Amino acid sequence: MRILLWHVHGGWTDAFVRGRHTYVLPTGPDGGPWGLGRAGRDWPESVIEVAPGDLADADIDVVVLQRVEEIAECERLLGRTPGTDLPAVFVEHNTPRRDIVGTVHPLADRTDIPVVHVTHFNDLFWDSGRARTIVIEHGIVDPGYLYSGDLQQLALVINEPVRRGRITGTDLLPRFAGVAPLEVFGMGTDTLADALDLGPGELRIGGDLPTKQLHARLGRSRAYVHPLRWTSLGLSLLEAMHVGLPVLVLATTEAARAVPPGAGAVSTSVADLLRAAARLIEDPDEARTRGLVAREAALSRYGLARFLSDWDGVLDEEASRLRGLLVTERRAP
Repeated sequence: MRILLWHVHGGWTDAFVRGRHTYVLPTGPDGGPWGLGRAGRDWPESVIEVAPGDLADADIDVVVLQRVEEIAECERLLGRTPGTDLPAVFVEHNTPRRDIVGTVHPLADRTDIPVVHVTHFNDLFWDSGRARTIVIEHGIVDPGYLYSGDLQQLALVINEPVRRGRITGTDLLPRFAGVAPLEVFGMGTDTLADALDLGPGELRIGGDLPTKQLHARLGRSRAYVHPLRWTSLGLSLLEAMHVGLPVLVLATTEAARAVPPGAGAVSTSVADLLRAAARLIEDPDEARTRGLVAREAALSRYGLARFLSDWDGVLDEEASRLRGLLVTERRAP
């Protein structure tokens, strides 16, 4: 198939474009949310960049939507309507943002475009109305076992921790810094030390690194901390588990399903996680053992092959469904 999708979530797309299809990414000279294209990422040659004005001639078989506004953009650029004369699915990456049990999904009244949730938690909490829903759990490109744990510190990956605050558990970081120094990676971390009043012996800013460099740096820390209170499921957590780090995780949202207890510690009690962190800092052998459990669990549930196979099934089914509807309409008197 020739699949149209916009580059919205780089981590998820990194796995999605490893399949057997051709992936068409709109690309503009200024990049931005509607023309980011490959953005310099090391993706297969089957990922091609197409100018928005050329999409009408790009022979698209299916569109993978990730923002509601993309429906109108497809109509404008392709002259085709997703779900009507263009097979389409909508990927829901996020949890509801405010009324967490009562939020109605934007596609809840549509039966022509299935909503693919990336976690069972998302599927549970969104009110998806009459929309068909499917869960395809994340897949991760395996970075390999990179763990050494030689640094007696705790690693975290949090994008925009100052702006997002309690959502990302930023307020909890000083408590973990009381156990061991922290190294925090991600976008928008430059002002984090000042915001938390932590010194260089308590907090080191790793910055927003390319994926391979990030994985190598993560592997040197003794353990990984995932303090997010509200998120679908952080891909950085799954990547850390693949690398082989033991993980210390708030038992919220999908994390409670994704992380077995033997992989580190999973709890809604921060005190429990602090005690576990101290134990892992003091006992590198236990840290390594728990990290191997984390890696095995991540490979088993969030492997790339399963992810791509699940997506092939959904895309094939949706393309066949729409073909059948169009044939029926043409035969109707």
